[in-house]
Amino acid sequence: MAALICGSIAYDNIMVFPDSFKNHILPEQIHILNVAFLVPEMRREFGGCALNIAYNLKLLGEDPLPMGTAGSDFHPYQDWLQRWSIRGDHIRVLDDVFTAQAFITTDLDDNQITAFHPGAMNFSHLNKIADAADATLAMVSPDGREGMLTHAADLAERDIPFIFDPGQGLPMFNGEELRCFVEQATWVTVNDYEWQLLKERTGWDIADLKQRVDALIVTRGDKGSLIYTRDEELEIPAAKPSAVVDPTGCGDAYRAGLLFGLMRNLDWKTTGRIASLMGAIKIESHGTQNHHFTEPEFAQRYRASFGEIF
Repeated sequence: MAALICGSIAYDNIMVFPDSFKNHILPEQIHILNVAFLVPEMRREFGGCALNIAYNLKLLGEDPLPMGTAGSDFHPYQDWLQRWSIRGDHIRVLDDVFTAQAFITTDLDDNQITAFHPGAMNFSHLNKIADAADATLAMVSPDGREGMLTHAADLAERDIPFIFDPGQGLPMFNGEELRCFVEQATWVTVNDYEWQLLKERTGWDIADLKQRVDALIVTRGDKGSLIYTRDEELEIPAAKPSAVVDPTGCGDAYRAGLLFGLMRNLDWKTTGRIASLMGAIKIESHGTQNHHFTEPEFAQRYRASFGEIF
């Protein structure tokens, strides 16, 4: 079974300002704000939902098919993917734009100022589901607006089951569009905040979602996650990390666990616990693709976390 992962490809440029923003912003002059922050510490991480999920799925021993658009500055990322033997068959590189990227500056109080340039992501609709003839399962994650709409419709037309994962892209869509996504999808996954927004915009509650999808998965950070199916409601405990270093990308790691469980035809209890452990492992490292483990190591940690094997 091949899993197609439609979503963003991005660089995360992370900077630390060794002071507090509040010491350099005059509240009474906010209407003419003009400030510059010296950031002696910076790192550039590989990111984007499609490739974060693909990276995590690769660690679990699968062969993911990421689909996304990148720009003329993609070469270092290509080298990284080749190092991990992650396929780039469905990654379209555009020479006249930059790869999407976030510029995140954090101060000593953990306040953040973020700018996001979508770049090549805006052209994700140029990728066609028909080109991924071997895909039998898919995920539609945050990406360019037109790309998300097109890919969901094409997957539904081809009867390819897929997870709808709107993530930070959810605010781009109105109620009618979100209801259409749900009707087309086989499964829906959101975090607790996104679930509240999805309910508000669609006017649908859990009972409505149960009628339309095989499962609704709601993540709740360190409180674990809830999985609603037509027949049951499962509370999945949060796996305990050895350290809390960086939560960025934990949701993508969790979603890789969901795909893995579906690909292996595992029950929802086991699938949810695998996803939970993936999030815990990710939070122990900076960045979204810097954690590593072998399959035996993961199986051993799963047993230590949940007292059983899968």
